[in-house]
Amino acid sequence: MRGLLTVPAPAQARQGKTLFDPDRGWRLHPQVAVRPEPFGALLYHFGTRKLSFLKNRTILEVVRSLDDHADVRSACRAAGVDDGGLGPYLHALGVLADSQMLVPREDHQ
Repeated sequence: MRGLLTVPAPAQARQGKTLFDPDRGWRLHPQVAVRPEPFGALLYHFGTRKLSFLKNRTILEVVRSLDDHADVRSACRAAGVDDGGLGPYLHALGVLADSQMLVPREDHQ
């Protein structure tokens, strides 16, 4: 499977970047709008003005359900992604975290 995410603008390194940890809770940034599409979805961050494309409905389901799960791995499993297929999803979610589309949940203990 090719990548699950397309970020059309070049990614820029940020100072103080939050490291993506799939064993903690994450959620969509409050300034991110999600527009479902037949291929997956468009994500637009109103603060950074970045646009990202989710390339299938499964990654969309994972992104939308992150706030309902204790950690990223649980959200992926609930969307039907088995442990053997986690790699591309964790990579895509890490890219979304790097681009500030996803932020850590504050309630993580």
